[in-house]
Amino acid sequence: MRLLPGAEPYRHQGGSVGVLLIHGFTGSPQSLRPWAEHLANAGLTVSLPLLPGHGTRWQDLQLTRWEDWYAEAERAFQELAEECEQVFVLALSMGGALALRLAARHGDRVAGLVLVNPSVRSDNPATVLLPVLRHLVPSVRGIADDIARPGSTELGYDRTPLHAAWSLSRLWRTVQAELPAVTQPVLLLRSPQDHVVSAANSELVLARISSTDVTELLLEQSYHVATLDNDAGLIFGASLDFVRRLAPLASVEAENHTG
Repeated sequence: MRLLPGAEPYRHQGGSVGVLLIHGFTGSPQSLRPWAEHLANAGLTVSLPLLPGHGTRWQDLQLTRWEDWYAEAERAFQELAEECEQVFVLALSMGGALALRLAARHGDRVAGLVLVNPSVRSDNPATVLLPVLRHLVPSVRGIADDIARPGSTELGYDRTPLHAAWSLSRLWRTVQAELPAVTQPVLLLRSPQDHVVSAANSELVLARISSTDVTELLLEQSYHVATLDNDAGLIFGASLDFVRRLAPLASVEAENHTG
């Protein structure tokens, strides 16, 4: 299936500190590409995979399940872990749920998490109907492109396939049960004006994880896809500072990279 232009995965070979970036449900690597390039320019090894069923057409997503999305995220993580001394996982929306699962399952192999508007629970009462509704209605209106900044657009589907949405709800339940196993340092960035994911998602994450090194920052000028929005620079800078604080080698390699 032909990829939408701009939805391609991204990989950059840098130093011994790696970062895995995971995009959101019905989105694509395009939503995180500027972030990935910023980190690559700082000398980090960067991997931004395309999750199965994404980046083509919504009907393709209909054929996949959360286990497929997680398997690709884990594959990319393992690849980074084999070549890097430390690996951080950075994610947007549903990518945050996949990142939390990686952290819960891989322990110290994940050096830290940066979560932007993580999605870990349902905000729609109709979610309870998905087991039946998905057999009656193929798709509903899409959730992509919740951005405040004029002229900035997200490359995502205009329809949300309900088989995949049902699977996403199962991912949420799985991840919620695993949150106490998350002990890594966490930087969580949240948009108060998010029309896709409610504040209750971030509250749930912060309440249930076992991490002691936790920072929450508000993205006051952005909507859900904050990585393409007015606060993108804040996200890029804060995440790089976070990585360098926990992986001092990243700063040394950055000097070598620019020098």
